Formats: sequence, C-alpha cells, structure tokens
Amino acid sequence: MAKPTGFLEIDRRDRPYEKVSSRLKTWREFVQPLPIAEVERQAARCMSCGVPFCHTGCPVNNLIPDWNDLVTRDQWRSALEMLHSTNNFPEFTGRICPAPCEAACTLNIDDNPVTIKTIECQIVDRGWDEGWITPQLAAPTGRRVAVVGSGPAGLACAQQLARAGHAVTVFEKSDRIGGLLRYGIPDFKMEKLLIDRRIAQMAAEGVVFRPGAHVGRSISVDTLLRGYDALVLAGGAELPRDLELPPHNLSGIHFAMDFLTQQNRRNAGDPESLAAPRGTISAAGKHVVVIGGGDTGSDCVGTAGRQGAASITQLEIMPRPPEREDRGLTWPDWPLKLRTSSSQEEGCERDFAVATRRALGSGNAIEALECVRLEWAAAPDGRLAMSPIEGGEFTLKADLVLLAMGFIGPHTDCLLEQAGVAMNARGAVEATEADYQTSAIKTFACGDMRRGQSLVVWAIREGRQCARSVDRYLMGSSGLPV
Repeated sequence: MAKPTGFLEIDRRDRPYEKVSSRLKTWREFVQPLPIAEVERQAARCMSCGVPFCHTGCPVNNLIPDWNDLVTRDQWRSALEMLHSTNNFPEFTGRICPAPCEAACTLNIDDNPVTIKTIECQIVDRGWDEGWITPQLAAPTGRRVAVVGSGPAGLACAQQLARAGHAVTVFEKSDRIGGLLRYGIPDFKMEKLLIDRRIAQMAAEGVVFRPGAHVGRSISVDTLLRGYDALVLAGGAELPRDLELPPHNLSGIHFAMDFLTQQNRRNAGDPESLAAPRGTISAAGKHVVVIGGGDTGSDCVGTAGRQGAASITQLEIMPRPPEREDRGLTWPDWPLKLRTSSSQEEGCERDFAVATRRALGSGNAIEALECVRLEWAAAPDGRLAMSPIEGGEFTLKADLVLLAMGFIGPHTDCLLEQAGVAMNARGAVEATEADYQTSAIKTFACGDMRRGQSLVVWAIREGRQCARSVDRYLMGSSGLPV
C-alpha cells in the first residue's frame, strides 16, 4: 500500500459525464476520463485489505489491490500486465460492467468505494494509447478449434486458445464480429472501435474470423466436428422473454434487441435497407414505453432519447427498491437498491410494481397500454407473490412499446439441435464449471449459452476457463491461467 492513509485523506472522485443536452445529440461515448494524476490519487485510496473483499465481487479474479498499488506508484505498464493476466478485455468491462467489485469494496461500508472501474478502464486505455498492447504469439500445436459465437465468451476463449498455440476459427452468424457487444450495447456506452482493435490483435495472433457463417444453417455442426479437434459453443442466450399483450398483432410492439441492433447498424454505416430489413423501428416523435427495468431497458431509454422520442416511460414489474441497502445485512454481496443509469438520468419516467395487460389501438397500430398496479406480499411458502390492486388499473399512451424483460436462454433450433447436447432445467446447455464439456463428443460450452443471461464479466471468465479445459483436453495438461 503506497499510501496507508489514502482512504482517509482523499475523497472518492469518478469520471464525469458530458452534459445531457450535448450527449443526447451524439452517439459517441460521453464518459470523460480523469487526469492521470487524479487516477493515481484515486488508486491510493485502496486499503490493500488483508482479505480483499473486492475479489469476492469480481468474476474474472482481477488482482485489484495489486494494480491499484502499481498505478499509485506510477507503474502503469506493470499495472496493465497484471490487469491482462486475468481479463482479456478490460476496456469492455471498464465501460459496461456494473462493478460488483465496488459494491464489495471495504470502503463501500460507508458508501465511498474505490473507483475500481474507472482505474481499470484508464489502465487499459492508456495501454492502447501508449502502444503497450501488442499481439502475443505462440508456437503452434497443430490442433484446430472451432468457436461458435463472437461475443465476450467466444472471443476470450478464442484468444486464450490461440495463445496456447492452437489454430482457432471463430464462426459468427452476423455480418460483423462481436455478438451482443457489437449489436446489443449502444455506441454511447461502448464505441465499436474497441472491438475492432481487439479483433485486429487476435487476428495477428492467428485467430481466423468467419462472420456471416451461421452454424446450423449455412454450415453444419457435423462439418465442424469433422474438421476440428474441438468445438466450443459460445452463442449466447438470445431468446427474448415475450409478453402476452392481446391482441399483440398491433404494429409498434418490438423486442428490445431488434430496436437496439437497428441503431447500431445505422451507426456502423449500414443503409436502412440492411439496418432494418423488416422495417424501421424508430422512437422519433413517439410516446415510448419500455417494459423491463434492467440494463437492456435502460439502453432502450438512452437510444429512444437520442432518436427524439416525445416521451419515455419505463415500467418494472417488481416493487421500487430502497434508496439505500442495509450494509450490515448485504455487504459485501451485490445489494438490492434503487439505481439510476445515465440513460435514465437523461429523461424518462420510471414506474414500479406495474403489470401490462392489453395493447390498445385502432386499426393495426398500438396507441396505448392497459396496465394495473401490483401489490407484492409474502406467499405461504415465504416467497414474494404479486396480486393486482383493486382499482389500480390505468392506461398509458404508447406509440412504441419495447419489450426488454431479459432472455430465457439460447435458441435451441439449428445449432444446438444439430450438436445434440443435453440441456438443463433452465434451458441452457448442460456443462459444469469443472470442465465445460457437454454431453456431445469433443464439444464444450461457455458463456450465456451455458450459464444463462449474465454479465459480460462472467462471459469473459467462462471463456477463459473453458479455453483451459479445451487445452487440457487436447494436450493432456494446460499452462493457461485459471
């Protein structure tokens, strides 16, 4: 610990945002980096706890106190090496991870955790700026691995396997590499240059990318099994949760990911015919209702605001969380409390404990939603159960409804059907963390396809661990990190 009294003498300071009025006019990232000297001061707040509870909150096992100490001592390149020792893509997690490490920080007991996410992001951003990040080449083993899916799990797995010396090919059904990082995360949260430069690094390391290759349709699983020594399924959990909204044949009701993907394609320069082949979904001038209070719903709010929505309302079926958690009961675990995202700060009405019953409209276009307020109470089995409040019905004007209620698992047709892998009770591919092997011969699974809908940081962890298991399967042992 470079400064033992740092946490007493230095106040927490995080990255500032551009003003709402200016950032709503652009699709660029709006989080502004701190000066290097200030980042070093913030890192000096780390207590280097004997038991670093931040580790309990970090799925990729980031060595947080160690690289905080190095940053404090102005040893940024060493900090970058330590950061990369556990995390292939800290520029992704430093932007879109919710930072459970900060919730677990000892200083969060009094609501002033170390700015771990900010420090992480600025370490890797400086690494790119200084030219410290270069391809890492390995002696070839002669073994070939196919990775299906180019989201964070597939990319992390592919990079680790390439660094073990295997010839890796990544198959992606979309026309660009990146999975939901590319098409699910809005550019204002993470610009796609970040993905492109990692792809260039991985290509220099020997990874071959095949976009537009839909395994299960344009190429069979059997073909991959015959041509490769191992197959990794990392296709994500893309099956969205639907909502009964009779009559539901009204136009103007869409899944969130269809809406977000269109805008990302426009930002990438696709003509409208390619960005929206089944018709444009636009919030411009419309009264938008987003159903779902999570990150995807928040991304819809920010996107709708930038498209020029007349109004935005976000509905959540669960009750409003408390403003503050009881730290004595929750710390160092991730707490349930009210959180307001940067997109929600830009302008939207939020309503909690609301269920939507019907879509109302004339002709074939939606005009309003019929809703009801809910009461949540403990059921006989102890779990919370909801019931409609008598007289709690109301109508909400809606020209565009976006369903952002999460994902229930991977699509089971095509790829998984051909792979013949066993599925678990949650609708995900059956494979344990012990070896990530599925029930099918020489076939592995990782990320959301195995775990179910989760965070990017969990996807990276699973990709890394799966790569180690594949390497051990191919070579008898593995030198890849856990």
